[in-house]
Amino acid sequence: MDLFDRILKQSGPLGKYAEVAEGYYMFPRLEGALGNRMLFKGREVICWSINNYLGLANHPEVRQADAESAAKWGLAYPMGARMMSGETGQHRKLETELAHFVGKEDGYLLNYGYQGIMSVIDALLTRHDVVVYDAESHACIVDALRMHLGKRFAFTHNDINSLAKNLDRAKKLVEETGGGILVITEGVFGMRGDQGKLREIVALKETYGFRLLIDDAHGFGMLGKTGAGTAEEQDVTDDVDLYFSTFAKSMALIGAFIAGQPEIIRFLRYNMRSQIFAKSLPMPIVEGGLKRFELLKNKPELREKLWSNVHKLQDGLRSRGFDLGDTNTCVTPVYLQGEPEEAMALVKDMRENYSVFCSIVVYPVIPKGMIILRLIPTAAHTDEDIQLTLEAFTSIGENLKAGKYKNYVPEAIG
Repeated sequence: MDLFDRILKQSGPLGKYAEVAEGYYMFPRLEGALGNRMLFKGREVICWSINNYLGLANHPEVRQADAESAAKWGLAYPMGARMMSGETGQHRKLETELAHFVGKEDGYLLNYGYQGIMSVIDALLTRHDVVVYDAESHACIVDALRMHLGKRFAFTHNDINSLAKNLDRAKKLVEETGGGILVITEGVFGMRGDQGKLREIVALKETYGFRLLIDDAHGFGMLGKTGAGTAEEQDVTDDVDLYFSTFAKSMALIGAFIAGQPEIIRFLRYNMRSQIFAKSLPMPIVEGGLKRFELLKNKPELREKLWSNVHKLQDGLRSRGFDLGDTNTCVTPVYLQGEPEEAMALVKDMRENYSVFCSIVVYPVIPKGMIILRLIPTAAHTDEDIQLTLEAFTSIGENLKAGKYKNYVPEAIG
């Protein structure tokens, strides 16, 4: 079969309604200034779909720093990969300050979160090593492990007994191969909103002799006494060997960083192919990162406002009978029962009649018959935003139970 013929015949579950869904349910265009209210199809909506946790995306000091740096440097400087010609003192300053903030001696800036964690994992492992990872790890981790030439075992999400069983398997294998064991989990799971069981995981290190890498994309800046993330929240900072986070959540920026002991970070600097063979982060991104990080550290009121909004929203949803699962973080998933067509009708109702915009998750990301409406509270949201959203959820919940969204035939929406 011709490659393209096969592709055209297999659009996949998410592509089934592409012609009518694109631009509304999928690939929607949010316009206007980034914040709690944005424009969708020319109308103002309350936006719960951007990871602007601390409200820094449109913060006046951030906007000023971005503009001044772009005017001073342009978007090209520095040219080349850092190893060859793209190194600056500002790059080193940002990665070092970030590392120290999360309790590590050294750090390394990465161009992107998704690409960054993939490249970290790829550089760390040989075919002799075994990886044990949480089954609900983010797609970037799964994609990295697809490249791994050695064995990999997934343990049931946050199930420490399952982890121990898989570590038993891993330990037997590395005794034969001479390799090592890497355990990977997330600080906060971005779909469920629950924290990884870091305390319980590190308690197994002495028995199994593994190293621990955590992806804390949704924990950095939000959790812990100072905002240093899930390891600080659970008081296991020293037991986490490698700490990774993206800038795309609390920092509202492109980029990421990895932090750990100097010898391992040095190894990554010289062995991460995605960094050796890619252009250095542009200076406006780096200096913008420094400003965002300064605000993250020195304005705890932003994190306090965020958590105030989180509690108001989540408590309000639960008091109205909605199932939020096991979330104990800012991520707010609302679990409903229904088919994809019902989900589309429900979302259309929310956006058109209640001006509430949140992300929709259906099969194949989650099991058939389930709908998740995923909300991301931020420090920028207001009490009015929360109250109007709670009223909207009350209405759509009643409509869903009454079957009003059944037999919906998706149609293109202009």
